[in-house]
Amino acid sequence: MSILLRHREGNVEVITLNRPERRNALSQELMEALSVALADAELSDEVRVIVLTATGDQAFCSGMDLKDFATPSVETEPNSTEYFDAFLSGRYPKPVIAAVNATAVAGGFELMMACDLAVVAEGARFGLPEVKRGLFPAGSGVLLPARIPLSIALELGLTGELINAGRAYQLGLVNRVVTAEAVLTTALELANRIAENGPLGVQATKKLMLLCAGEGASAARAEIKVAVDRVFTSCDAREGAKAFAEKRPPRWTGR
Repeated sequence: MSILLRHREGNVEVITLNRPERRNALSQELMEALSVALADAELSDEVRVIVLTATGDQAFCSGMDLKDFATPSVETEPNSTEYFDAFLSGRYPKPVIAAVNATAVAGGFELMMACDLAVVAEGARFGLPEVKRGLFPAGSGVLLPARIPLSIALELGLTGELINAGRAYQLGLVNRVVTAEAVLTTALELANRIAENGPLGVQATKKLMLLCAGEGASAARAEIKVAVDRVFTSCDAREGAKAFAEKRPPRWTGR
């Protein structure tokens, strides 16, 4: 059985973590498979949005596979997780929506944070319990103060305690809280609404907003003209105007 499942729904690529017996923990093999899937999705003109979800009802992802970490096997190839690392660091260009079917902790919480939007099950819990294992949240967990008040971030990081879905929504960490059965459907609805829009404009919007959030408005402003020169002179920009005038849905090419 594959540890990672993939299928396409229109212009949406659905990637599913499939290690329910290990609470979908991130082994080296799974991270490499995720990297390949993200690379394929980025390079495909047909894929405009990615939905990341998981199997089982116990966990979306429990973080690093500690058994795998404690007993490393063969040496990995250089850059074997290049696209996965780019995704975690906010350098992945296409929108990614987390469809969080159950609890996401440690690296699983960081995985959700790396996504652009998150739809979560009402029974899910979230947190950074790495300190309970003598570690610290070395992915994007230590960047949590950029998303929520510092005192709350410190409480989560230093105690290792978990919060529920309602609290995550209050803090602005997730976009929707729904029943477990509705998680994937709701995520796909959001994905399809994004996929209806011009892909160049969508990707420019994501890049500039993340730049603004990470480096400030001045950094984003400095890049706006470059984005305008690329997007506003594109075939898709002309198609968008033409489709509006002709009162029909646009036919995007990503060019």
